Amino acid sequence: MKILPRVEEIILLSIWRLGDRAYGMAIRKEVMRVTGEKWLLGAIYGPLGRLYRKGFVTTIKGDPMPKRGGRAKVYYKLTQEGIKALARMKEINATIWKDVSKLDYVKPS
Repeated sequence: MKILPRVEEIILLSIWRLGDRAYGMAIRKEVMRVTGEKWLLGAIYGPLGRLYRKGFVTTIKGDPMPKRGGRAKVYYKLTQEGIKALARMKEINATIWKDVSKLDYVKPS
C-alpha cells in the first residue's frame, strides 16, 4: 500500500470523525476546523474522487431534499481498505515523530 498524500489523510480522518454525517460541506467544515485554513469545495471533492477510485471510501445517497431542489446529499463512509490506510498512516506518523523531543518552531501569526 502506498503512502497517502497528506490531503487524502486529512480528508479520511475527517470522514472518520464525522461518521454518518460525512457529506461534502460537512467534510469541508471539519477539514477547515482541524487545519485552521480555508479550503475551497473543489479541494475536497478532487481528493474524495481519488479516495473513491482507490476503494478507500464508498458513497451513500441520502433522501432527496426539497431545500436542495430535490437533490440528495451524497454521504461518504470509510471502507475497510480506507481504515487500513489510515492505520498505516498513523503508524508512519508515530515512527517519523518518534524521538523528536524538541522542535524549534515559531507559530505563524
